[in-house]
Order: sequence, then structure tokens, then C-alpha cells
Amino acid sequence: MDFFELLNSLTALNGVQRIAVTAIPMIFAITVHEAAHGYIARFFGDMTAQQQGRISLNPLKHIDPIGTILIPSITMLVGGIFFGWAKPVPVNFGNLRHPKRDMLWVAAAGPGANLVMAFLWAMVIKFAVTLSSGFALPLALMGAAGILTNTVLMVLNLIPLPPLDGGRIAVSLLPHNLAMKYAQIERYGFIILIILLVTHILDKILWPFVMVTLQIIAKIFF
Repeated sequence: MDFFELLNSLTALNGVQRIAVTAIPMIFAITVHEAAHGYIARFFGDMTAQQQGRISLNPLKHIDPIGTILIPSITMLVGGIFFGWAKPVPVNFGNLRHPKRDMLWVAAAGPGANLVMAFLWAMVIKFAVTLSSGFALPLALMGAAGILTNTVLMVLNLIPLPPLDGGRIAVSLLPHNLAMKYAQIERYGFIILIILLVTHILDKILWPFVMVTLQIIAKIFF
């Protein structure tokens, strides 16, 4: 199966079909992303997520009714960039052994988990090829949805805009004085992101990076 032909078949599905194929990959993408933040925070000394039971692969602990279900469903129905979020895993950066340095690894854990999951969904497509024709295409389409969803979430979260993971990575890397000023953008970050989304500027920012990542994954696995 050609990967980009699968993506074309995925986008050709009607809205309800696309939701059916994408639901499981989307839930896992968001759930594992958040759990990864909590796991790495615990590794570097912050037990907040552990104490609140948020280091879990149980989707029910991470689902936000609006961000995980309603908004992604709408964006898939109307087209455009996939957009959604889960309940953020609580991290007290002050509890980290080296707060400014360790913040980078905690923030990078989420996008890193999405990249690993994109690779795993590529293996699902490889497995689908070995199945009978009745099961091969639906599973391959789910694998393509998994790769696309995780790639979009990874690239989206790497935008250097607090409170996105890329913003926290930037704060970690900047000199202390600049980092303090840059972190203050966080109070406006979500509003900025929504404006970029509704004006479709977000699509133009993300898609070149998404496509490059998809091409790399295609070269590695297909």
C-alpha cells in the first residue's frame, strides 16, 4: 500500500467515516502525550501527576469533553488542521531537581511520545498488508489516521508559544532574563492559538512541517 494514497483515501472519507477511523488513534495520541509528560516529570522529581493518578494510559483520566471530543470532531467534519487537547497533566516545575533544565525534557516528552506512536501506526499499516482484503483497508486507514494525527499533534505542540510544549522548551533554553519575559506570553497563548486557527494561519504554519515529517516516515517505513 502506498502511504500517500492511503492519506488521500482517508481525506476522501465523509465526516462520519473519518471520525470512526480516527477516533481510536486520536484518543491514544492525546492520552499517551499527556501520560508521557507526567512520567518524565516523575522521573525528574515532581510527583504531582503521580499523586493525582494522571500517569495512566486510561483515556478517561485525560479526556476533556470539549477539547478531546467536541473540537476534534468539528475540525474533522469541516476539514482543515486537526485540533484538540486533553486535560493537561499537572506539573509543578518547582519540584523538579533542576527546574529550568528539566522543564525541557518534561515538555519534549509529549511530542516525543507522538513521534513514537506515529512509528507504531506505520507498523500497523505494514501488518495490515498481511491480512485478508476485508480487514486490510480499514486497518490501514486507521494506521494512516494514526500517523497523521500524531504528526499534527507533535508539530502543533512544538510551536514555540507558551503554554504549548514548544513554548516551554523555548523558556528552558533561553537565558534566565529572557525566559522570564517570554514565559509571560502564556497568559495570552491560548487566545493567540485560537486566532491562528480560525484565520487558517495555523494551517499555513503547520502543514509544511507536517508534510516533511510524513515524507520522512514514508521513506523509513514504506
